Amino acid sequence: MSSTLSLFADSNPIRLAGFAQGTTYHITYYDSLNRNFNKEIDSLLLEFDFSVSTYNSKSLITQFNTSKRGCKMDKYFKACMFKAIEIWKLTDAAFDPTVYPLVNAWGFGPEKKSKLDSSQILQILTYVGLDKIIIKGDSLIKKDSRVGLDFNAFAQGYSVDVVSEYLLKKGIQNSLVEIGGEVYARNCKLNGQKWTVGIEMPYENKDSINPLKAIASLSNLALSTSGNYRRFYYSNGVKYVHHINPKTGYPTTNNLLSASVFAQDCITTDASATGLLVLGLEKSIEYLKKHQEIDAYLIYSDNEGVLKIFKTNGLSTIVSEL
Repeated sequence: MSSTLSLFADSNPIRLAGFAQGTTYHITYYDSLNRNFNKEIDSLLLEFDFSVSTYNSKSLITQFNTSKRGCKMDKYFKACMFKAIEIWKLTDAAFDPTVYPLVNAWGFGPEKKSKLDSSQILQILTYVGLDKIIIKGDSLIKKDSRVGLDFNAFAQGYSVDVVSEYLLKKGIQNSLVEIGGEVYARNCKLNGQKWTVGIEMPYENKDSINPLKAIASLSNLALSTSGNYRRFYYSNGVKYVHHINPKTGYPTTNNLLSASVFAQDCITTDASATGLLVLGLEKSIEYLKKHQEIDAYLIYSDNEGVLKIFKTNGLSTIVSEL
């Protein structure tokens, strides 16, 4: 769901790179023992995929989506579920992982795009909503067999937290973990400087890195960017983006082009960035006034199509515009 963020680091630390969840990861850390955790991290991310990846046919979330009744949750699934409920409530259901059937129908999921009309969308909406699911202990139960879940709006962010915590348990105190553009920076570089991450301009671009709009300096902070400029398609001259409004059933259409969110953990930044993009600029600003536990850097277009910035006060010493 997120933009690629540009990373800058010293020449001294250990750097790992690889593929997971259909995207890439880049991890930088300092270790006096010079240990390479590439294999362990790959195994950890594979285990994560078998829990919450809709693109893994054997994952728990696929089991839930294809079952008539539901499934048992493991620790990853349960953490995602409870975070989903939290953000769903906070955003007045603007963020809702039960949009999965709509995500598929619009062609942004693992299944083939449907030929949609307004009556079909209204029909799908009858089984969208977290109120269609019951939690009983470790079990997740459907009220309607057609209900489906999609954690892709924040699963990558959560996987960043999982990897960062793994490194901490191994005694790594200074690290930068990035998966698919979601980032968590633990402490600083060994020279005392903060980790620096670039925020892209929201130009339509599916394949490569855009020019940078700003630089964020991070220490013990997560950052996620959600935008409408990576995953989209045009049909009959109309642009369709991958963020689906769970109340209307249609892709979002507003002047908010990207939302970069800062918080203490990456599952929160990733989910919140998606929620803000669905809310749109005006409602996002209202939301941010009420939820000062997160900061945000919003890029939007005005009525003349000129790019504008809104950022919360907490970012005055964190984000520098280029």
